Amino acid sequence: MPFNFYAVLAAALSSFVVGFIWYNPKVFGTIWMKEIGMTDEQAKKGNMAKIFGLTFVYSFMIAFIMPAITNHQMGALGMIGGPDFIKTALPSYAAFMADYGDAFRTFKHGALHGFMSGIFLALPIIAINGLFEHKSWKYIAISAGYWIVIMTIMGSIVCGWK
Repeated sequence: MPFNFYAVLAAALSSFVVGFIWYNPKVFGTIWMKEIGMTDEQAKKGNMAKIFGLTFVYSFMIAFIMPAITNHQMGALGMIGGPDFIKTALPSYAAFMADYGDAFRTFKHGALHGFMSGIFLALPIIAINGLFEHKSWKYIAISAGYWIVIMTIMGSIVCGWK
């Protein structure tokens, strides 16, 4: 089961597509800006190259870990020490992969694991930060909702794209 760089790249780029929709003023953008106290003038002062560049790096990092979260076969690969040890693995590894090599490798299954990751990882992290930063529940819901959607899509892409 080789690493699918293109799936990870597509998953990382999906954060931009969803972000352009999610934070559009006609969707949640206006509400989000109000909740964080940002004006259009302040937003225009941001260094967009830095913001979008780092956003891609961080989105790629999330997408990079998604195969380990969504693909059950990554667990078997980890049990033998990684891809470098496939040739020296015990016969049980080959038997397992022969039986289950593509099991649960669907877009639907990846979406499920991605969604669960969003609910159990992104939501609590954003909610905890929001509570300490005295942010509103609207802000928490918009921000966490974005990451739940993104992680669902990322999980779907990296698990289903073989």
